[in-house]
Amino acid sequence: MLSTFSPGGLAVVIGATGSLGAALMAALQLDGTFAQVVGLSRSSTPALDLLDEASIESAARFVASLGLDLRLVIDATGELHGPGFSPEKTWQKIDPVYMARSFAINAIGPALLMKHFLPRLPRQGKAVFVSLSAKVGSIGDNRLGGWYSYRASKAALNQLIHTAAIELRRSHPQAACITLHPGTIESNLSSPFVKFGIIVNSPQNGADRLLTTINQFNENDSGEFFNQFGDRLPW
Repeated sequence: MLSTFSPGGLAVVIGATGSLGAALMAALQLDGTFAQVVGLSRSSTPALDLLDEASIESAARFVASLGLDLRLVIDATGELHGPGFSPEKTWQKIDPVYMARSFAINAIGPALLMKHFLPRLPRQGKAVFVSLSAKVGSIGDNRLGGWYSYRASKAALNQLIHTAAIELRRSHPQAACITLHPGTIESNLSSPFVKFGIIVNSPQNGADRLLTTINQFNENDSGEFFNQFGDRLPW
């Protein structure tokens, strides 16, 4: 499944207790390309909380202490709704608290992951940092409106990844930094919004498809936004 990566090394899944994150962990372990697969989340040891930079820095130091080349990092985090909050159907429902939290989880948190994990990628050989975005974060594809906070925070994530990829290329020319739309996956995040006619993938099938796509990426794809099949999406 991951034949383009050098055997051995380390893969890290952030958000490993979510539906898709757990499936990615299982698929990576089954694939056997990497010598070790580490899952990080608020409940892991060490814990990683996107709202706490110190925990992100501590987790990155732990990963470095394992002494393996960090070949793959998958950021499988994200928040669409929560207690008392749901995507806005109209500008009349815009709430500054919800919007700030959306940006904290979907954009600022991943930016801090890049800050602490990207410098730890090996300078030679293929290495990939993937952050899961969403097609609704595409400005060019937005035909329906609504979902102000989630759309804007994922659009911000796409810009952050694109910007980081430019800097990464200077020091890690064979590495790639990518945003990837996973499709609709059965999860607590998607369940309230799944409608008839939308294709919903199981976490296992979604994970396998994403890893197949990630295997195809190289340094020429860095800074781009793709769907789960490896097709480029408009910004």
